[in-house]
Amino acid sequence: MPDSSTGSTGNTGNAEGTERTERTEESAAARPSRRAVLAATTAVTTALAAGTTAHAAGTSGALAGPASPDDRRLRALLSRMTLEEKVGQLFVMRVYGHSATEPDQADIDANLEEIGVRTAAELLEKYRVGGIIYFTWAHNTRDPHQIASLSNGIQQASLGLPRGLPVLISTDQEHGAVARVGAPATLFPGAMAVGAGGSRSDARALGRIAGRELRALGIRQDYAPVADVNVNPANPVIGVRSFGSEPRAVARLVAAEAAGFRQSGVAATAKHFPGHGDTAVDSHTGFPVITHSREQWERLDAPPFRAAIAAGIDSIMTAHLMVPALDASEDPATLSRPILTGILREELGYDGVVVTDSLGMEGVRTKYGDDRVPVLALKAGVDQLLNPPSLDVAWNAVLKAVRDGELTEARLDESILRVLRLKAGLGLFEDPYASPGGVDRTVGTRAHRAAADRIAERSTTLLVNEGRVLPLSRRRQPRLLVVGADPASPSGTTGPPTGVLAGALGELGFTATALSTGTAPSAATIDRAVTAAGEADAVVVGTYNVTATSSQRTLVERLLATGRPVVAVAIRNPYDVAHLPAVPAYLATYSWTDVELRAAARVIAGRVEPRGTLPVPVQRADDPAAVLYPVGHGLTY
Repeated sequence: MPDSSTGSTGNTGNAEGTERTERTEESAAARPSRRAVLAATTAVTTALAAGTTAHAAGTSGALAGPASPDDRRLRALLSRMTLEEKVGQLFVMRVYGHSATEPDQADIDANLEEIGVRTAAELLEKYRVGGIIYFTWAHNTRDPHQIASLSNGIQQASLGLPRGLPVLISTDQEHGAVARVGAPATLFPGAMAVGAGGSRSDARALGRIAGRELRALGIRQDYAPVADVNVNPANPVIGVRSFGSEPRAVARLVAAEAAGFRQSGVAATAKHFPGHGDTAVDSHTGFPVITHSREQWERLDAPPFRAAIAAGIDSIMTAHLMVPALDASEDPATLSRPILTGILREELGYDGVVVTDSLGMEGVRTKYGDDRVPVLALKAGVDQLLNPPSLDVAWNAVLKAVRDGELTEARLDESILRVLRLKAGLGLFEDPYASPGGVDRTVGTRAHRAAADRIAERSTTLLVNEGRVLPLSRRRQPRLLVVGADPASPSGTTGPPTGVLAGALGELGFTATALSTGTAPSAATIDRAVTAAGEADAVVVGTYNVTATSSQRTLVERLLATGRPVVAVAIRNPYDVAHLPAVPAYLATYSWTDVELRAAARVIAGRVEPRGTLPVPVQRADDPAAVLYPVGHGLTY
């Protein structure tokens, strides 16, 4: 989410040679000399002559207490800001383009239409925003060197302004189904896959390695890990983005991943408070209501957030949903003072940064207009206002609220000080820049990719293996047909899933043919798959969110009728197996990214044993009150 998942992923489509030329030119322009860096940051470094780097060394999120010398220096910076600059520091905004100063014309046009500026540099000059969020669909993330150059251009533009401050650059790099930075950066299995592996060490390694790569790109805040406990199989927005359905298990993995990020010097973000795991409504398009009692919330939803706070989480993201048991006003949690101040701040003792989910999402816009939402969020206790649909409307609304007395300047100072503490702890006042050498040494290294492969192998879950269909043998079943759903691949992965699986099986010695049948195969498509199965020794079929009426069921049933061994792979939700009880062998990968599909291929081929266990229960399709496979179920060879 913040999405932050609003919008679709996109590619720039530029030729490789053009991208290389642009990257070289921008890198030279955006990566200033050491002398230029020092000149641009003179005012800041003077005020922070003894600035802290404690965050990178592994201290907690609330790293500068009210009496610390660094706090006094940050307060001195704060005292020199104009009111307009203070308002800007509260916002984290999207901006289109691969360059801070010279984006493509289409991105200039999009910026003018949505923000009223041409470039990221103009955005910073006009609004003095404290943060910028990267999206694939905004063309911010073409390749590692371009991302680092964009980050440097943003920092240079901001620090070159009067009283300029470093920018906190963020993104949604959850891994699995949600990622903004793609290959050649290392892509890990998603949260539910990590939950299936059950290893805190793996979760910590994921955070540490992913954080190092993000930091090398100039990204210092990641909107991960997801701390929601997914207790609703019909959840359309969280699902496999959650570590699982057991609060204590989710809490352990959230704390471990956050610790890994902290070791890397990147701010982790636990989301979405007070919990988004039990909803059948997507807050991007509707307004969910969580009907948990206060006792249920304490037992189911609160533990991961408590664990994150105890682990020193740097930021917590709010959820655009209603929880009547926590606030009877029917306001979304993002705008609820009883939830954000009463529970999060006062009861749970959290004093780090609170960031909203994207303010462009329907869940927060249902009850109030876009001019009221940012003001009410600040009154509730929020510190960062993420991605409003109209920055001009939101920025001016906050400014007006202060001038009219609805918000005090002291209230703004409270949030800005938290953000400045975070920036200081992340080392942004010392050196906010990325280096090309750091990108080459860190991003997508062989060691990092090997770690991702090992974690994926430990997460792959064997749910069914009747008659020991698996593993398949290159001698007995050399010819494989790989069919199934081919949803759009998550950002930066190769895809499509059938092609990735077939390619991986081919590398393992099989002759594998891919045939995409889609998420809703037609009768003609099913006939083609059945005919192709007649030429194969075994069939591997990828399923994606199968329902009782899905034609994916017909496809699988027709393939089973051919008499060929059929291996099904649930490439998203593990719940698919309940709708296909006749399949003799079923694996769950929890996402359709390359790293998880390649691991599934190694399990299918018997190169590694399946070791994952279900982190969520699978209910019976004909009786949802009965459990077909419980938490902890998982077979091996």
